[in-house]
Amino acid sequence: QLQASGGGLVQPGGSLRLSCAPSGFTLDEYVITWFRQAPGKGREGVSCISSSDGRTDYADSVKGRFTISRDNAKNTVYLQMNSLKPEDTAVYYCATPAVGCGLGMGQLYVAYGPGTQVTVSS
Repeated sequence: QLQASGGGLVQPGGSLRLSCAPSGFTLDEYVITWFRQAPGKGREGVSCISSSDGRTDYADSVKGRFTISRDNAKNTVYLQMNSLKPEDTAVYYCATPAVGCGLGMGQLYVAYGPGTQVTVSS
């Protein structure tokens, strides 16, 4: 499983940093994707980082605002979220995608655990 943490309540325009830590395996061997799910909506993959060369990719909805990174020494992947908007409100999960990078809607994910709630509200 992958455990996401670091969520909370933040005002529009604020920032949060989410962390992703695994149980029983090394993160740098896998592509890691952050996906989110808002109430009544489907899952949306928002960012991924590759296992080999650290390449990153982002959904258009978060590009320029979110940054994914990996600290292999700490076996942790982070998602820095800046300029948060109310529409970013969701439960955020980290996972390994079933195929490719797993961005966008309708993707399949494996090895994810309980997510962390992010609420953007004034």
